[in-house]
Amino acid sequence: MNMIKVLGLGAGDLEQLPMGVYKQLMKAEHLYLRTKEHPVIEELEREGLTYESFDAIYEQEGTFGTVYERIAEELINLSADKEIVYAVPGHPLVAEKTVQILLEKEKEGSITLDIKGGQSFLDPMFTAVGLDPIDGFQFHDATALVKEAIEPTQAMIFCQVYDAFIASEVKLTLMEVLPDDYPVTIVTAAGSSLEQITEVPLYELDRVAEINNLTSVYVPAVKEEEVLYKQFSSFRKTIATLRGPDGCPWDQKQTHESLKKYLIEEAYELLDAIDEEDTDGIIEELGDVLLQVLLHAQIGEDEGYFSIEDVIEGVNEKMIRRHPHVFAHTSVEDADDVITNWEAIKAEEKGERAEQSILDSVAKGLPNLTKAFQYQKKAGKVGFDWDDVAPLWDKVNEEIAELQEELAKDSSSDLVAAEFGDVLFALVNIARYYKIDPEEAVAQTNRKFYRRFTFIEKKVKELGHSFENLSLEQLDAIWEEAKKNGL
Repeated sequence: MNMIKVLGLGAGDLEQLPMGVYKQLMKAEHLYLRTKEHPVIEELEREGLTYESFDAIYEQEGTFGTVYERIAEELINLSADKEIVYAVPGHPLVAEKTVQILLEKEKEGSITLDIKGGQSFLDPMFTAVGLDPIDGFQFHDATALVKEAIEPTQAMIFCQVYDAFIASEVKLTLMEVLPDDYPVTIVTAAGSSLEQITEVPLYELDRVAEINNLTSVYVPAVKEEEVLYKQFSSFRKTIATLRGPDGCPWDQKQTHESLKKYLIEEAYELLDAIDEEDTDGIIEELGDVLLQVLLHAQIGEDEGYFSIEDVIEGVNEKMIRRHPHVFAHTSVEDADDVITNWEAIKAEEKGERAEQSILDSVAKGLPNLTKAFQYQKKAGKVGFDWDDVAPLWDKVNEEIAELQEELAKDSSSDLVAAEFGDVLFALVNIARYYKIDPEEAVAQTNRKFYRRFTFIEKKVKELGHSFENLSLEQLDAIWEEAKKNGL
């Protein structure tokens, strides 16, 4: 069976290298280094150390992942007919991906490992930045950053910041959660005679000359609440405080029922911001919608029924379940296939619910034009629909005639509103045939009316008149002027 002895070169100078590791390095017949760029190697070379390194692979491969996989593969091949020694910086089990790959191979039974430690760079790193690990810290591999794993309320150490490019990746990732000028400390060759410690604002992280394969970055824990405002956990804490014993009386007394109107208001304000293509407005209104979600979730948690985690878990699981073409092995040709699959999965999910009608799946709280559209769409799916538009126009004309007939009888009759509703319902069917969203169509007309009417108001004021002093014909002429101006 292939035998690989793995040795750690330690974090710093030769004096810090354990005697046992030193002896095994010097007597090794077949010594391989992940990299020769380490302070100990230069000193050992003067004592006659012979070795081969894998530094060339870094130039040949495109990613660190493929570099480490290839190094592990070559080590296994080299150990096929002889025992080899593999030496890595620091401790073999601290931030050493090649050793982790070899450990997986050992579990598969293809090799046997004998791992001997060397001092990890963490101890001199703690000393360099004055960090007591008992206070907690996060340890990140800069070559494989996961933004979601970053927790700014804890101190962070980013290892393997090999060059300015990786430093830039770390900087850009951190700038998404921290201020651009947040202080960070760059430590190179921690614990050795070459040690360099430099504190810079975050935005200058990739502009420091001494970054090399021995560089790590220390980010102190955030203490200021304002810096944490970007964090979802901070926002959740704010809502919990508002609803708590010492919170806001208004927030404390809210219920799911009392908040309904605010959610609708905020949703429509968001739609307005989207229609105006107002980026800042969209950000603000999305925040207001999120506020409503968090308030409802906090009420659920206060009452012991559910929490925001339940909300997120439910929608996350649903999105994955309803997108098998992304998360499973279902194939789709186009967006229409996606919708077909979505509806089929949705129908299967709702099959367990005791719905008396297919129309019951349409939300009762929808605006009524949208509800009419959805009712017709549901009915159309089971064949209650026309294939041609001509009968739809006939129906519109029929409903208009019935409305006019009812108005001629008694314009104050309750039946007038019902007949008018029939006209609108028939027009919604026309909209659906031509793939027009009736709610959006009315919204466009409302915006157009607003632009033109405010133009009239401005013109009337410029003329020194009031509306009462102008005839409808004069006002209509200004309206036509607004149309000519593209309003």
